Amino acid sequence: MNRINLNYNLKFRRDINRHVHEVDTGMNTFQEILNKSITARNLKFSKHAIERLKNRNINLTQNEIDKLNDAVKKASSKGIKEALILMDNKAFIASIKNNTIITAAVDEQLRENIFTNIDGAVIV
Repeated sequence: MNRINLNYNLKFRRDINRHVHEVDTGMNTFQEILNKSITARNLKFSKHAIERLKNRNINLTQNEIDKLNDAVKKASSKGIKEALILMDNKAFIASIKNNTIITAAVDEQLRENIFTNIDGAVIV
């Protein structure tokens, strides 16, 4: 097993262990604990995305970040790996498997633009 998989597995185990105490009560199934662990992951922004947000003067509210997080979860549930997320006048490219926003654009950058290397889109 390579180091990346090992690190992911260790993190996954820590996430599961965080919810193990719930098993003792007999109230939760393994699937419920697994779902809580998966949904506990927070959305990340790549360095490139952060630069684009700053350069393009895109300010995100907590509500918008929550919408992005939900969009990534929906895309993941459909098996999408790389998604275009459209929200109001903003567009984001997200790596679903990495739970990461890769880049962002607004109105003027969206005109006559082509998005490549995506296998799905989510409109929020």
